[in-house]
Amino acid sequence: MPKTLKPEQSHESLEYPYPYLFQKRLRFSHSFAAPSVALVSGSSDCRKFLSGSFFFKVVNFGLIVLGCCRAMASHVVGYPRMGPKRELKFALESFWDGKSSADELQNVAADLRASIWNQMADAGIKFIPSNTFSYYDQVLDTTAMLGAVPPRYSWNGGEIGFDVYFSMARGNASVPAMEMTKWFDTNYHYIVPELGPDVNFSYASHKAVQEYKEAKALGMETVPVLVGPVSYLLLSKPAKAVEKSFSLLSLIDKIIPVYKEVVAELKAAGATWIQFDEPTLVLDLDSHKLQAFSDAYSGLESSLSGLNVLIETYFADVPAETYKILTSLKGVTGFGFDLIRGTKTLDLIKTEFPLGKYLFAGVVDGRNIWANDLASSLTTLQDLAGTVGKDKVVVSTSCSLLHTAVDLENETKLDQEIKSWLAFAAQKVVEVNALAKALSGQKDEAYFSSNAAAQASRKSSPRVTNEAVQKAAAALKGSDHRRATNVSARLDAQQKKLNLPNLPTTTIGSFPQTMDLRRVRREFKAKKISEDDYVKTIKEEINNVVKLQEELDIDVLVHGEPERNDMVEYFGEQLSGFAFTVNGWVQSYGSRCVKPPIIYGDVSRPKAMTVFWSSMAQSMTKRPMKGMLTGPVTILNWSFVRNDQPRFETCYQIALAIKDEVEDLEKAGITVIQIDEAALREGLPLRKSEQDFYLKWAVHSFRITNCGVQDTTQVHTHMCYSNFNDIIHSIMDMDADVITIENSRSDEKLLSVFREGVKYRAGIGPGVYDIHSPRIPSTEEIADRINKMLAVLESNILWVNPDCGLKTRKYSEVKPALSNMVAAAKLLRTQLASAK
Repeated sequence: MPKTLKPEQSHESLEYPYPYLFQKRLRFSHSFAAPSVALVSGSSDCRKFLSGSFFFKVVNFGLIVLGCCRAMASHVVGYPRMGPKRELKFALESFWDGKSSADELQNVAADLRASIWNQMADAGIKFIPSNTFSYYDQVLDTTAMLGAVPPRYSWNGGEIGFDVYFSMARGNASVPAMEMTKWFDTNYHYIVPELGPDVNFSYASHKAVQEYKEAKALGMETVPVLVGPVSYLLLSKPAKAVEKSFSLLSLIDKIIPVYKEVVAELKAAGATWIQFDEPTLVLDLDSHKLQAFSDAYSGLESSLSGLNVLIETYFADVPAETYKILTSLKGVTGFGFDLIRGTKTLDLIKTEFPLGKYLFAGVVDGRNIWANDLASSLTTLQDLAGTVGKDKVVVSTSCSLLHTAVDLENETKLDQEIKSWLAFAAQKVVEVNALAKALSGQKDEAYFSSNAAAQASRKSSPRVTNEAVQKAAAALKGSDHRRATNVSARLDAQQKKLNLPNLPTTTIGSFPQTMDLRRVRREFKAKKISEDDYVKTIKEEINNVVKLQEELDIDVLVHGEPERNDMVEYFGEQLSGFAFTVNGWVQSYGSRCVKPPIIYGDVSRPKAMTVFWSSMAQSMTKRPMKGMLTGPVTILNWSFVRNDQPRFETCYQIALAIKDEVEDLEKAGITVIQIDEAALREGLPLRKSEQDFYLKWAVHSFRITNCGVQDTTQVHTHMCYSNFNDIIHSIMDMDADVITIENSRSDEKLLSVFREGVKYRAGIGPGVYDIHSPRIPSTEEIADRINKMLAVLESNILWVNPDCGLKTRKYSEVKPALSNMVAAAKLLRTQLASAK
């Protein structure tokens, strides 16, 4: 007979007498499906057994298994890695600084993984992902798995360790890092694989199998996730010595054997499902690429026998032809689709879906922080169930939750009304399971009712709408807001006023932010120091930065931005319509996290935001001092944006606010104003049919900000870490006087567009060194880069500057690097003068 419990033990852990069922321990829940029937869930030790929902009858405080109902099918594509308090960030940076050991870093990582898996299991998720954790980037993890290490890192085979792994990601004293670029249209960055015909692929990182086994040892069955072979190759680039025309997809037959080895190990370890992420399937792929996709999975088919296989797509609609090929694959059990950004895919599914296959329906948004409209999502799921069968619908996130904040529970200072409108990753996991339960007939009426009330509150809240702002933004549509004079004439007028040398030097904006500086900002925010003391400290820091630049002989200065926590949050804090979190961090790359503001309502500028600090900095020097602003498109793309109106309407509102600031800076005597649009390329839609519309309103938004300034006011902009060549004409259409742009880490890829005949007449500063690596470039190396630029650009428009801001670097790195940069510029000036 089952073990008898005393009443006071009925909710305690106890030994269960049937080892063939549980073997270890059970914990009882308080929820009952019917009188005398208890639903048991939650214990990590019984989760494998309880992958569905099992009912038990209480008889004299004993338990008898009555049977298993249909499992509530729920799935999460991936989860944030950094931890709710950025635990991984701090562990990584401590390890890189030599303050902690590899074992200590690995222990932090293991604790985070266990916490994430437990959280999803406790929430009731059936398909829990593993191998979505990464010490830096999932594409770099795949490069390590395939042993595709560029020769410059001197890897001699064997399991790839931290030394080689982090050298590829960050560079080292001897060699530069691999290129980093944006992950599709997100603010996450991945490390770009460098491939060629001579790469000898080998199984060199067993991370996927190790993490699956790690979860299993904790009592959890997970779905190992791999970056799919086709997406991996399409996201790669030819190595430096390889012809740019080299077909990366020709390597499919070389990497498939490694994937087979990984799959075989996962099967041997007990895996029953495997997830291949193939996000490139949402792009406009030609027939050659689609054939490569079919060939790849045909090549894998035999090794996948006996496994359930999920192919996951996200970030956009899957094109009709791609959908047809994808859903006709043999040996695939389920297909995952983003039904938030890929609403057209719904029509394809309703028209045709393969019989007997699982649909992983991404109805919970993995890229924003708004609470799901559960009633609407449930209706969508019920419609899909009518097409594919209720037992074949798996409720899922639209993409990995990597792109959203971790846990709303940590936000104790957030306005309660706004907080009720939100859901971070932890809450989205609960939403997924609540929808799965509702679809299976176990709807939590109270939870759904609370959600409906929050949705109604948001729609009716007066704090969301400002009629004056909406009217002003609507009036913008009647003009293209171009400056009256062409850029060549403006540059002539500016040169007469600024009197800059040939190849003028500058930096992008921020200077290193020390621990002391961050502490002062925290103390001021917490009202532990007075405003006078705060201003005095920041003024001293600005003065130090100005003096350093003058000592280095930089031509156009910056104030270093010591008062700013983040280039978007700083402005959002001073604009209406924004809300802010304390722990809403999102990974951007490596250990770098950003805390996106939340745009919940109409945007306006109550007062000047930067004039005080910029004017102070200009008073400290006779050299031009740049006024530093973040542009409207970047503020939009690097925020969590309201989803109740078109994005372009919100962007126009922000543009008007920045326009007011630009004009106030000019009135204050600032003659060089930089309006950063680092994220303009990032927001480009993935489908070509949608790109023109985006570029028109994005470029228009930038022009709005500076259309009213004088010809003698020089307007700069900055862009970083994206592929710009395909939008170069839109960049030119922004009509900035000077653009500084990432170039060095991508092997001067940007310069190729000028070699192909594009005539650029505005000032341009392709970055001469990579600031995301601790490596210090030599004067000769920087001079070589400048010479490559001079081969395709006129010397009278070329600027010399780093790739990006210096906020994340140390002064011990910044000073020699900038010194070498200025020395290189002077060397080239001398050579140019003597050549005349």
